[in-house]
Amino acid sequence: MDLPLKLSDIFEYLPHRYPFLLIDRVTEIAVGESIHGYKNVTANEEIFNGHFPDQPILPGVLILEAMAQLSGILAFETKGTRPADGVTYLFGGVDKARFRRPVVPGDRLDIHSKIIADRSIMMKFECTAHVEDKLACSAVLTVVAQQT
Repeated sequence: MDLPLKLSDIFEYLPHRYPFLLIDRVTEIAVGESIHGYKNVTANEEIFNGHFPDQPILPGVLILEAMAQLSGILAFETKGTRPADGVTYLFGGVDKARFRRPVVPGDRLDIHSKIIADRSIMMKFECTAHVEDKLACSAVLTVVAQQT
């Protein structure tokens, strides 16, 4: 695999598309261990029309979703599968989610995910998201493989 993974490469791993694809680039991957990537937060994203128009903030649930999407890419690489093989990873759970600072338009959300459990169809990840080296969010996420 050639890094960085660009948007067209990410389409091979994730079924998401605009406006719900929340990973712009994968910059580092250690198969079976960890992954780094980022999302550029832009002012023209639809969510900011309502959250909040006068003080736009990226919703925490979307930060968690971005973490899950990046973790899903690591799950596919670790298991050696792709959606084209009839497998998808669904968000299975969130534990220990903490939000430390707002994420706003113009920020680059740098995301890191590390495998902490790997079972036959379930994987658990320790995730963090930073803006300019400041922790914005941390959580433990679970994804579950499903045959499509």
